[in-house]
Amino acid sequence: MTVALALAALAMASCARENKQEGPQPLALKEQVSSIVRSGAGYAVTFAGVLNNPNRWHFGENAVAVITAVDAAGKEVVHLEQPLDAVPPGRPLAFGGQVPSRAQPVRVKIDYRPASWRSIPRVPSAFLKFPISDVRTDKLTNGSYLVTGYVLDPFRKPAAGLAVTALLRDAAGKLVGGATSWVDDVRPGAKGRFVITVEGVSGPVASTDVQATTWGSTAKAYEDLAQAGAVPLHTVAPTTEPFAKDRGYPPPNDRRQ
Repeated sequence: MTVALALAALAMASCARENKQEGPQPLALKEQVSSIVRSGAGYAVTFAGVLNNPNRWHFGENAVAVITAVDAAGKEVVHLEQPLDAVPPGRPLAFGGQVPSRAQPVRVKIDYRPASWRSIPRVPSAFLKFPISDVRTDKLTNGSYLVTGYVLDPFRKPAAGLAVTALLRDAAGKLVGGATSWVDDVRPGAKGRFVITVEGVSGPVASTDVQATTWGSTAKAYEDLAQAGAVPLHTVAPTTEPFAKDRGYPPPNDRRQ
């Protein structure tokens, strides 16, 4: 009996060590796109990407996107380190941006610095997605695209700031452009309008994917919203009169005639 207990303890300790060594899986740069456009007296590098978080029980915090570009001689002419919003557990984070350059870049590289990890205090389903509606994508005369629509706060607490990213894709689903905007003070159950201009699109656009998350490099804002709870799905009382008599059918196992 004592030997069996000792073996069981050793096995549990071994599993614990393995889990500790493995830890959360790293983020993965699932998609990326960049382009170079003329801007005033210089150039602008536009970029967008999608970071995937495979860990259902951890937020990825303090990740940083690193954008570099070199000219025809191989000299680095762009170096930008852009802090990213906290990556939700088990979900992707879309991001986009733009950086100016006096010299003409010819090659752009998008990378990221690893995130730190924060265990979630609630079940993953408590961190609701921010619903997007009424998305419209219009091509402008200068070749850029204007993406408009609404983001909804599904929680009982106001969302002080939301980062909204529009991803433009071609007919094959390939990412051809993207940009990020921000919406302030979205009230519980209410919609906030977003307007996003996507420049430097590298191909024809067939569809638009819009994602929203809390603004900030840590998970605190998302955790505070989840702790407040979700807005009830049905908040308006019915206006029709109730049936005078139940019109339903009897249960199948009810033998009464």
